[in-house]
Amino acid sequence: MIFKRRERETITAEKALPGRDKRLYAVPERHEVLGTPMQPPFPEGIATAVFALGCFWGAERLFWRMAGVYTTAVGYTGGVTPNPTYEEACSGHTGHAEAVLVAFDPKQVTYASLLKTFFEEHDPTQGMRQGNDYGTQYRSAIYFTTEEQRRVAEMALEQYNEALAKAGKGPVTTEIKPAGEFYYAEDYHQQYLHKVPHGYCGLQGTGVACNIQNGV
Repeated sequence: MIFKRRERETITAEKALPGRDKRLYAVPERHEVLGTPMQPPFPEGIATAVFALGCFWGAERLFWRMAGVYTTAVGYTGGVTPNPTYEEACSGHTGHAEAVLVAFDPKQVTYASLLKTFFEEHDPTQGMRQGNDYGTQYRSAIYFTTEEQRRVAEMALEQYNEALAKAGKGPVTTEIKPAGEFYYAEDYHQQYLHKVPHGYCGLQGTGVACNIQNGV
């Protein structure tokens, strides 16, 4: 992706870009692949989860392909600047990570299953980068929406750390934090790899399986 920056630490609120009160662009009403609404309110029983695992183009496709996922969207979260643009997020001066909002039916797919995809399909040991994409916007993160998600995410991270250590790999650098405001990305980013099937995707896993025990 363009506008790469190599910041190693997220920017402070005092130095972050000011942002704006309203989004500068419209968000599509329907998911290009699933045909479902991309913005809440979602149907009763649909839960939400938010993950950051590098370039959000490939990350979103991982989740929309999972059975039980109602809808997905890409955006910016975890930082300071309200309603950022893509260029601002990629500057490293908003504090946000590129992220995926996943709305799912817990009766069809568990949160633990989403975490398994999250950990296995990118390299959560790389810190402020993912493959060739450098910068704080490409960090690995789990933003939990309930205390139960926090519990399962922390358990999964601990178990995956153990699996990585046995495989001779470094520790997980994934941050686990409460979900804050999710700022939807521009239209052309939504379901990008459906619109551009051979587009860029730099995600690559560690090759180590994530076998979550006692998940929900």
